[in-house]
Amino acid sequence: MNFDAAREIMVDSQVRPNDVTDPAVVAAFLRTPREAFVPSSRKSVAYSELEFETSPGRSLWTPRDTGKLLKMAQVRPTDIVLVIGAGAGYEAALLSQLAETVIALEDSAELVDAMSDRFANLGLDRAVAVEGQLADGLADQGPFDVIYVCGMVESIPAAWTDQLAEGGRLAAVVLDDAGVGRGTVYTRAGDTASPRHGFDAFPPKFSQFDRPKAFTF
Repeated sequence: MNFDAAREIMVDSQVRPNDVTDPAVVAAFLRTPREAFVPSSRKSVAYSELEFETSPGRSLWTPRDTGKLLKMAQVRPTDIVLVIGAGAGYEAALLSQLAETVIALEDSAELVDAMSDRFANLGLDRAVAVEGQLADGLADQGPFDVIYVCGMVESIPAAWTDQLAEGGRLAAVVLDDAGVGRGTVYTRAGDTASPRHGFDAFPPKFSQFDRPKAFTF
């Protein structure tokens, strides 16, 4: 299979038509081999408009959803980025084409080791995989210009927004009370982080960040 041609078709049919036309973001998609981040049995459809489970609880989103959240994050070449729940590392790989340094956080040593090998094999020297608890972020490496969350969440831990630099952005798809997922960027100003909503989406969810269920009779 010609993966280079499939990658170009993906960008032309799934990324650009969804209002993701920033040259740097488009170039990142074109340079990043998505087939390297999906299970071996799914490589032939790596560039389809599909979501893929890459490990238990971790998934690759559709290119459309990933592209639109990257666009909202407005990553700059000087930015330090933290990726929460990086999974196989595809989003971290894309971000490493846009930012100065990307730290991919996972809570499993196995996932971290696999990501590290993948980054090394692809020559991604701006991305590093680190093990830690997702809810805690990575305070000792902060503050971060961008925090990018690789699963839909119902709530945003305070530790994440606390680790944003002044003017820093936290990009996530947040499930609201009505059951609608919205691409959202929280921008820090002083002690507050204000949300800006963008596109609707329903990617796979990180269930550990569900809101507590209210007790009803």
